[in-house]
Amino acid sequence: MNQNSASEIGTAGWISIVIGAGSLLNGVIMLFDSVDWFGAVAAATGALNVHLVRDVGEAFAAAGVALVWGGLRPAQRFPLFVVASVFFTLHALGHVYETAVGELPHGSWLTDLPGVYLPAIVVLYLTVHSFSLRPSEAS
Repeated sequence: MNQNSASEIGTAGWISIVIGAGSLLNGVIMLFDSVDWFGAVAAATGALNVHLVRDVGEAFAAAGVALVWGGLRPAQRFPLFVVASVFFTLHALGHVYETAVGELPHGSWLTDLPGVYLPAIVVLYLTVHSFSLRPSEAS
């Protein structure tokens, strides 16, 4: 197995590893401590549904794995980042809609900025950036 050096990983790789590790950690907490996670993070969204919290935790964990893997393997970044971008972007758009129509408190714009909107924007940027760096498909 070929190990990547820190210089091969690059800034984009390290950013994706950090966001991915955070996403993976969040997902694991959602899976194994759903009630406390909900109380600390999502109580304003309505009644607790532990099954739903765990389902979303699985999506966070999967996106986190894709970002960490892509961060460590530059040649595989683009498809892995696409997977993470789909989740993060749809999650952020859901929050935009729910806040805009009043399903979430209007203060959610600011409280969701660091954990929902910024990761989605950064991961989407990393995905677009990685498209131009993907290996040529022509042999």
